Amino acid sequence: MNHDDYADDYLRDILTRARTIAVVGASPRPHRPSHGVMRFLQRHGYRTIAVNPFAAGDILGERVYGSLGAVGEPVDMVDIFRRSDAAGAVVDAAIAIGAKTIWMQLDVRDDAAAARAEAAGLTVVMNRCPAIEIPRLGIAKR
Repeated sequence: MNHDDYADDYLRDILTRARTIAVVGASPRPHRPSHGVMRFLQRHGYRTIAVNPFAAGDILGERVYGSLGAVGEPVDMVDIFRRSDAAGAVVDAAIAIGAKTIWMQLDVRDDAAAARAEAAGLTVVMNRCPAIEIPRLGIAKR
């Protein structure tokens, strides 16, 4: 897979198949990008799960989990809002819980982690934002 250039059909397929998205690095602070993207995903009909080991309570009405392993329900896509050097551990956790897709946010890239995910049968997107791609691709609200 060429992770420098994704076909629109590849991205559209991922975003139309996904129903449940775990947002790793979700922030309770409204000014943070992860908060805005999680809200955008909710408004477009996705079920979101907040994952942040440093937050408690809930974010945008969703219970916060300390790790992907604690979620306890199927996750279609893991949206990673962590630095590139922390993304590999998140990818490994996503593989362990049986997620179908890894999505690394803008400026997040880990080619070794992407290769591990693809070897495990997951689809991977790096350095992209679903809140940008959904309207660009004309994906309707659910």
